[in-house]
Amino acid sequence: MAAFTPRQTSRDLDGKNTQVFLQSFADRILVLVSQMGKVGNLIQATLPATASLLPPSAEASQPNKILLPEPSPATELVPLLGSAPSAHLQTLHSLYASQIATIIWTEESKNGLEAFRRSVVVGLALKSGNPEDGAGQGEREVLEGVMSMVYDLLRSE
Repeated sequence: MAAFTPRQTSRDLDGKNTQVFLQSFADRILVLVSQMGKVGNLIQATLPATASLLPPSAEASQPNKILLPEPSPATELVPLLGSAPSAHLQTLHSLYASQIATIIWTEESKNGLEAFRRSVVVGLALKSGNPEDGAGQGEREVLEGVMSMVYDLLRSE
């Protein structure tokens, strides 16, 4: 069971200050992603130890793009506190939670910890754009930026 000290980082993503905080507990890992200075909507992600993790696949057309492992269809997401204000944000929050959890599980499996897969609790407080106003590209940039920040925190000493 890998334990690490609490870690945090912040970056400007799509014109918004974005903070990511990572805290390890014996039975769970807490990840908070905020553009609003608060915890936000809490979602717990779990994956049975019998479910396999898929490695990231390289995209030849974009060699500098961050490679994200594909979340397993067996990933279970359970809302713990709060809820997204719209169906669009609910889908986006589910994507964040499953992707962040998959990154953590994949990184822990590299250290031989795949048999003990801890639940990941993700807190999300993101400022939303209007999808009809072309916010999709900005959302993609924020998503990729947040995932990069999670990788940085996991790989830092």
